[in-house]
Amino acid sequence: MNVMITGAAGGLGRAFATECGNRGYNLFLTDINEDGLLSLKRGLERQFDVTVTAKACDLTDAESVDEMLAVIDRYDIRFDMLLNVAGLDFEGEFLERDREKLVKIVLLNNAATLRITHAIMKRRRPGKPFTIVFVSSLASMFPMPLKATYAASKRFLVDLATSLRQELKREDVNILTLCPGGMVTTQETLLSIKAQGFWGNVTTNPLEAVARKTIDLALSGKSLYIPGKFNRMISLLGKIIPRPWIAAVVYRRWNNAQRKWLKNSVSSYNTF
Repeated sequence: MNVMITGAAGGLGRAFATECGNRGYNLFLTDINEDGLLSLKRGLERQFDVTVTAKACDLTDAESVDEMLAVIDRYDIRFDMLLNVAGLDFEGEFLERDREKLVKIVLLNNAATLRITHAIMKRRRPGKPFTIVFVSSLASMFPMPLKATYAASKRFLVDLATSLRQELKREDVNILTLCPGGMVTTQETLLSIKAQGFWGNVTTNPLEAVARKTIDLALSGKSLYIPGKFNRMISLLGKIIPRPWIAAVVYRRWNNAQRKWLKNSVSSYNTF
């Protein structure tokens, strides 16, 4: 099986790459962090008997994506699975964030995901089932003041996946949306989780377990995975409680938590 992973050098991307390597899957890895990407490639090749190809790429830049696709086409690589992991968030109040940083959230989480999904779908292995994973977030289930752009961008992925799953059934394509809570992917996310106290702890998911279960469920044809019983419970509450009430509660919680750490934090990746 040939698998492409975006955002491969990050915490969840690395966990997916390790899980795929352990299963004997060949990998094409991409990330904007070239040093981290090449380090991961070397580690996987030492640990597993698989073929690992890595190409650094800025997924928000069409020219950079075309250069990566040229490498894929040069070696005529055809894929069986795409793991859309790359994502970005900048914490804080909407008007206090830099405008272009807010736009960058949408460019990576949404536009880049569309770009790469369309391109790799055109490069899937002919006549074989194809699997796509969109990494969304538990935040996609709620209106999220202080994380409004991020949460909305992740909701876009949920709706996109639901629609494409129906549209592409006849093409033997299965799409699973992963909606995890917090994951310790960077020092910034660790600080964010700690600042939330009890809520941060109970909604946090272990990377390796999430990666393993996600691939199992995607290959079995499932459409949605929310890791953790507590997270699944609060996602159901989000469907029952009026959204303005949820927004008010979330604002109070996040406002208190962010005051504890935002002064020393600039950005966080794959946070909630």
